[in-house]
Formats: sequence, C-alpha cells, structure tokens
Amino acid sequence: MGKKRSVKKAAGILVCLAIIGVAGLYFWNAEGEKPRVSGLPEQASISPKTSIQLEVRDQKSGLRAVQVTAVQNEKEHVVAQREFPQPVHTWDKEFTLDPGQLSDGQVTLEVRASDRSWRNWLKGNLLHHTASYEFDSQPPRISLESFQHNLRQGGSGVVAFRVSEPVRQAGVRIDDYFFPAYAQSEGFYVCFFSFPYTLKPDQGQLLVVATDQAGNENKAGFHHYINQARFNESNLPVTDSFLQKVIVNFQDQFPEQKDLLDVFLKVNQEMRQENRKRLREIGRDTAPSPLWSGRFLRQPNASREAQFGTHRKYVYQGEVIDEQTHLGVDLASTARAEVPAANAGRVVFADWLGIYGQVVIIDHGLGLQSLYAHLSQMGVQTGDTVEKGQIIGRTGVTGLAGGDHLHFGMLVSGLPVNPREWWDESWITNNILPKLSLIQE
Repeated sequence: MGKKRSVKKAAGILVCLAIIGVAGLYFWNAEGEKPRVSGLPEQASISPKTSIQLEVRDQKSGLRAVQVTAVQNEKEHVVAQREFPQPVHTWDKEFTLDPGQLSDGQVTLEVRASDRSWRNWLKGNLLHHTASYEFDSQPPRISLESFQHNLRQGGSGVVAFRVSEPVRQAGVRIDDYFFPAYAQSEGFYVCFFSFPYTLKPDQGQLLVVATDQAGNENKAGFHHYINQARFNESNLPVTDSFLQKVIVNFQDQFPEQKDLLDVFLKVNQEMRQENRKRLREIGRDTAPSPLWSGRFLRQPNASREAQFGTHRKYVYQGEVIDEQTHLGVDLASTARAEVPAANAGRVVFADWLGIYGQVVIIDHGLGLQSLYAHLSQMGVQTGDTVEKGQIIGRTGVTGLAGGDHLHFGMLVSGLPVNPREWWDESWITNNILPKLSLIQE
C-alpha cells in the first residue's frame, strides 16, 4: 500500500515537473513583443518616383512572414511579400509604387508581419501597420512671367514664373548649379540667378525647375542670351616677405605643414574652397523679398586694384605654383578707410572667414548678398539691420591680404557674381527692376 502511494506521489511530481517545464518552455518562447516597422515616408504626398526604404525587424524570436499592400478604393495591390523558413531578425525592402496599378488620390500602405513567437496559438505576434498618403503622379506646371533675360558670363539675372500647385522647391538650374526661387504670392516665384563665371556662353542649360510635395519634378527652358565676358589674367608674386608676414598667421591651422610655402598652397587651395562652400551656406540665410533699392554704392575715393574674374597665376622664385580666380573687386584708398554698406539689408555674417579675414556679409533678399572682406574693424554684428551708406567697418589686411584694401563681392545664393553690374543704375533699371515690378502686379 505504501509502495503504491510512493509511485503515485512520484508520478504526480513528474507530471508537475512536466507541466512546469512545458509552461516554462511556452513562456520562454511566447514573448509578446511585436515586430517593428520603419522607413515609410513621413511626408503627406508621394509619387511614383518616391523611393520607399522599408525595414521590418524582430530582435527576439525573428520574423516569420511580411506582406506589404497598397490599398486604394477598396482594392488591394500586393507590393511585396516574403516568408522566412528560418528566423530573420531584419528584413529590408526598397520599392516604388506602380502608377499602372494606382490612380491619383489617397492610398494606404499596409504592412503585416508575424514573428516566430509561440503567442496566438503558435501564429506569433502580429503587426498591422498602416500609413495613408496622397498619391500624385503629375508634375507641377510652370508658366513663365518674364521673357527677356540678357546676361553676361559671371553676371546676374532674374526670372519670374508661376507654378500650378504648392512645391517643396523651385528655382533655376544650370548644370550643377541651383539657385532657389522665393514665393511672392500663391504660386508666383521670383529667382535671382547667375550664369556662372566657370561656364562659357555655349555651355550649360538654363532651366526653371519645380518639385511638388510628392517629389514630381518639372522643368522649363526660358529665353536668354549670354554675352561672353573678357576676364583678365595676371601674375601674382609670392615673396618670402609675404610668407613671413601673412602666411605665418595660418600656420597653426595646418600644423602638419612645416614649410610656409606648403602652408600657402593649403590656404590658397583647400581653405579657399572651404570658404566658398561656407558662402553658399550663408547664401541660404536670406529674406524672401527685396530689402534694397536703387544702385549699389561703391566705396568712395578708392581705386580698383583687381577685377572680378581675373585669372591669377601665383609665382614663387620664377615658377608658377598655383592658379586661382579672383571673385570680387579689390578697392584701395587710405589705410583703415571707412567702408559703407552698398545697400540696405540685414547682416547675416560678421566674423572671421579664412582667406577673407574679418568679413561682413549683408543680405539684400532673394539670395542677393554683398561681401566686405579683409576688414580691420567691424562696426556691425550678425542680425543688425543696416541702411545704404551706413559705415559697417574699416579696411585692413586681415586674411589673405598683402596690403590694406577692401575686397568687395556680390553673391547670388552664395555664388560670386560681377559687382560692377550692381554699381550700374542703368543696368539695374533695364535688367532687374522690370522683373521685380511683377511682384506688385
């Protein structure tokens, strides 16, 4: 009798252990974390060209299956699906939506995924994620409002146009250059642009481009005529005295260079390119409407020492060691001469900037800015509003300057343009003001 009770007790213990083991195995494999999804577009509108980079992941039990469906007008279109014979922790899929299957209008993307958890009677944790968008396959229409655009190589121009719908970006594209346009009213844009000094008149294609909220892009050519400019050439001697007086000030920025001539080459090449890149960044800090009026002022009683576009050959001990293009006008008068603001605007930069030394940059709106470099003294700071003719600093020899002078530059979206045009009232009257007058119409 006691032996039977012992057997029953042992059997009961074994059953309990088995139940505990099965329960433990179940709870170990029945984790409750659902798969996660990322990479779906965050914007409200998408187009057939929108690249969707979907990622579905399950870091615990691993994915069992994934299905992506586009739902429109109660019709489902399977975009992608995959079953995994072995656990996979991450699944990536890049795809676009087929305009042949969808029409313009609202579409919902549904992502369904299951993992290998023992939850839901071994069906796993189930993910059902949805995201709705406006599907738009039509690019915006562009209508030109200005029709004559005569430019000089390295010079400035303005184009006015309309677009048929809200856009995320609009402007003028010339090869790799892009000049943003700015909305003046609903659908009406004005864009300052330049025909880059690096291109010849028969090179480059000028296009107005517009990209809508879904990413559809349209482009339109516009009538233009480009006059070829004659740029000077000059030899600029690099002397040991210049290296000792000027380049030595840059040596701590290139500590790996022990020879001052090597430091000069680093400054004249690498730092120059970095500074010009920074000018393009500053060019985006601009008012959406004009802040200036009338012709731009030239520093009074100053002689022109170097012109815009001059191709310089730097000569050391009779050998050409570098070549660069001068992208402003150098003006010299007396040492520490007063520097007036060329026109009204807002100071967007007043600090040290590499080869330019102490520099002030004034924004005049629509991407148009003026630059005052090598200053010994700055009388304004970033954020200040200035009037035409207001004294903003004094000339000097800061930066890569061999003598006291003002390096004056004009910029369109950060690209240097010929300042002489902006000193010419008749040029402004004939080429700029007729387009800007469309803003008030």
